[in-house]
Amino acid sequence: MIREYPVGILFSATGSYGTVARSMRNGARLACKQINADVGLGIRLDPVEKDPGGDLNAYGPAVEKMISDGVKHVVGCYTSSSRKEVIPIFEKRDALLWYPTHYEGFESSANVIYTGAAPNHHMLPLVDYVTRHIGHRVFCIGSNYIWAWESNRVLREELVLRQGSVVGERYLAVGETDVDCIVQSIFEANPDVVFNSLIGESAYSFFRAFRAACKARGIDQAKRYPVASCNLSEPELDRIGPDAIDGHLSSSVYFASINTATNRRFVDSYRAAFPEEKAPSAEAEAAYAAMILLAQSLRDAGTDTLRAVKNCAANQCFSAPQGEITIDPDTFHTSLTPRIGLSRHDGQFDVVFDAGRPVAPDPYLINSTAIREAPPRRTALRIVS
Repeated sequence: MIREYPVGILFSATGSYGTVARSMRNGARLACKQINADVGLGIRLDPVEKDPGGDLNAYGPAVEKMISDGVKHVVGCYTSSSRKEVIPIFEKRDALLWYPTHYEGFESSANVIYTGAAPNHHMLPLVDYVTRHIGHRVFCIGSNYIWAWESNRVLREELVLRQGSVVGERYLAVGETDVDCIVQSIFEANPDVVFNSLIGESAYSFFRAFRAACKARGIDQAKRYPVASCNLSEPELDRIGPDAIDGHLSSSVYFASINTATNRRFVDSYRAAFPEEKAPSAEAEAAYAAMILLAQSLRDAGTDTLRAVKNCAANQCFSAPQGEITIDPDTFHTSLTPRIGLSRHDGQFDVVFDAGRPVAPDPYLINSTAIREAPPRRTALRIVS
């Protein structure tokens, strides 16, 4: 007997951050196709897609329409602002959001399952790597919303534990591409490394402008002012362009260059399904995994009601392209394998650090230190007057 369930796919495949969100939609679509082709699974998913176009005000009505049409589970959202916009609707309407994006952490909702990386999967390994191999003086740039604000806060606190410092911090509105003032501020602060949490077109413009400004000054940008991100993926390298594509660090749990049979099959299937795309992103892999985990939970529950599916989602496992992942029953985040990549001219990443095992999620950074040995975490006291 095949049970059929409608599922939502909610990504802004158009708009200023459409490159990444489109890859996420692709990952979810690919999973649906494979699930529906697997007769033995006993599940058929009927995708209901909405594209808010990067307009924050469009997310709520899109979710309301999906739920009114019978959808109880939605794989979707890229930005943290869009996630926070729709969570109250999921809580009110007793539906479940499967959120497949690396994010800043410090959140818990009974109506969200988080299949993207938590801050102990990306922020802590990056801080550890940067302070060990590059330097302790960091300049932060970001898009002006919660992802960048919180990422920079965590970065600052972790740097302090390693005797480092933030020497500058600048923000741009989402989609803003005038980055000249930021570039000049970086030269004036003269940091060891630039931490980037810009998204979409803002990020692509910055990478191009910063590389060009360094070249005009006779500076090897990748060596003198390396840029490190927790949100840089293969499709975005393509958007940056060939003149500024290489030498950038990205802290993630997935890269398309991971050399395993499971990942090679995933990449081949992705490229066959979406020939216009050169490689899947980490977010595409997370959306793919979210849809698979949802299908497995629906199969085990025999219904799409929230309580039954969440009960079956707890401890759900999947041999994903990145490796083994498991849903933690306490936080409903996933155990993932931290990695750091260095971008190449061909639009791929060389993996320069691999934790070698899945790491339990710690969204509130209660138990975590960096993935490798690091100085003991101390409480950072701040005296104000």
